[in-house]
Amino acid sequence: MTYKRADRVADSVKVALSQILLHDVRDEKLALVSISDVAMSDDLRQARVYFVPIGSAVEPDEAKEHLERAAGFLRRELGRRVKLKYVPELRFFYDQSFDYGERIEKILSDITE
Repeated sequence: MTYKRADRVADSVKVALSQILLHDVRDEKLALVSISDVAMSDDLRQARVYFVPIGSAVEPDEAKEHLERAAGFLRRELGRRVKLKYVPELRFFYDQSFDYGERIEKILSDITE
């Protein structure tokens, strides 16, 4: 199985962004956000960053707002950690798959009761 370069770079970007959010960001709201996936464009100039708020302390819209405000800082730090010709533009999207999984889990637990 072969992987496109964009997929390999997306994995590196995901790891780097996760570390930046965990260790380098001062905003407490961003400390409660987890990066679930990153999808890169084929030319590596844009990254779709999928996130999930941890717990109920931060709403998805609020988390997206904080991420967009910190996008410049995140790009700068990303450029220092991941060596690319161009640092990708970051676009943030709430990952709804976790909500879907929770809903299915609730339905299954209701059925077993």
